[in-house]
Amino acid sequence: MLSRRHALLALTAASCAPKPDPMKAIAERYVKLILAIGQHDPNYVDAYYGPPEWKPAARRPLIELAAEASALADLIALQVGIDLLRQNYLLVQTRAALGRIRMLQGEKFSFDKEAQLLYEVEPPAVSLAELETSRESIAKALPGAGTLEERFARFESRFYIPPGRVDRTFKAAIAEARARTKKWIPNLPANESFDIEYVKGKSWSAYNWYKGNARSVIQVNIDQPIGIDRIIHLACHEGYPGHHVYNALLESRLVKEKEWAEYSVYPLYSPQSLIAEGTADYGASLVIHGDERLAFKRDVLFKEAGLDSSLAAEQHQMQKLVRPLRHAAIQAARAFLDGVRNEAETIEYLERFTLQPRGMVERRIKFFNEHRTYIINYSFGEDTVANYIAKTAGEDVAARWKAFTEILSTPRTPANLL
Repeated sequence: MLSRRHALLALTAASCAPKPDPMKAIAERYVKLILAIGQHDPNYVDAYYGPPEWKPAARRPLIELAAEASALADLIALQVGIDLLRQNYLLVQTRAALGRIRMLQGEKFSFDKEAQLLYEVEPPAVSLAELETSRESIAKALPGAGTLEERFARFESRFYIPPGRVDRTFKAAIAEARARTKKWIPNLPANESFDIEYVKGKSWSAYNWYKGNARSVIQVNIDQPIGIDRIIHLACHEGYPGHHVYNALLESRLVKEKEWAEYSVYPLYSPQSLIAEGTADYGASLVIHGDERLAFKRDVLFKEAGLDSSLAAEQHQMQKLVRPLRHAAIQAARAFLDGVRNEAETIEYLERFTLQPRGMVERRIKFFNEHRTYIINYSFGEDTVANYIAKTAGEDVAARWKAFTEILSTPRTPANLL
């Protein structure tokens, strides 16, 4: 009788015991796969804060990694009874990893095919007519002698932040962005913080290096002049509510609370990047926009930068006219990487349709060569996030922040937002 009772108790205890997570071993395999790819591509692993022992001791052949990615994708697809968003995220990310392996093995793809393989989207065509219309609007607002490129360069130069004032102006923008973000996302990790470094010679204008435990290092490239609107954008994009917030929420809510190890690694060339860059760009306009943005520039940033604040309204209006030109970089990269335009022709195209100075345009070419189709994740990523939030939340500010926070802290891929 006693043994039977013990057996029943054991059975009851077994039925009450937590069920093992079928995805735990899969998540570990995924992380190890991403880290192994990173040994062949130094740009691939953007961040990792998982177990140190998961880092590969030896470099594995690409053919072996391709087989592992294919087998892992098949295994993920077969899982049942699990969180569907999580399953889809792992499946899409693993398939993108296989796409990156194929590129490292020497396979060549068109711009559009590569973007679909790595980022799960079809990048948009950019209408030449729309770009020309935007140029005409800017030209009407900037009458005078010289080409439009020359007139715009003179206009913009009035709003460059003196090098000695970049740090104080950047920190003022960060403080405002943080305060506004905390209003809508009050439960950020209590210890979240980041350090700021100023660098030169990079293909990007700024970068957030996430270190884990809610800490980042934000590097700002100062080899080209930085304007007032750019400093706001960088503060929001890299800091609040952009990359720093995104990574801190993923770590807090998914890695630590749910123990989803796959989020302890961030492969740069993956669908996750369209979410990361798209939310960072969208967040820059969500956190401070319209008349409030103008007032903050005029009353705070112009003064921190030592610029004439009476010109703030004029500068603000010009930014509205220039904004549609942000899509030109996608078409420039497509034509350049597909061999339709050479470097000199691409530089000419970018100077005409982004109105950026030669130094910044040359940095764009360097970015295309280094990161290829990654360029789509900015303006197209922002549009993808903006359209999704408009569709699901409408014009209500609180609803928009709620939808935005859900994207930041739940397993999402670009197709989930389309």
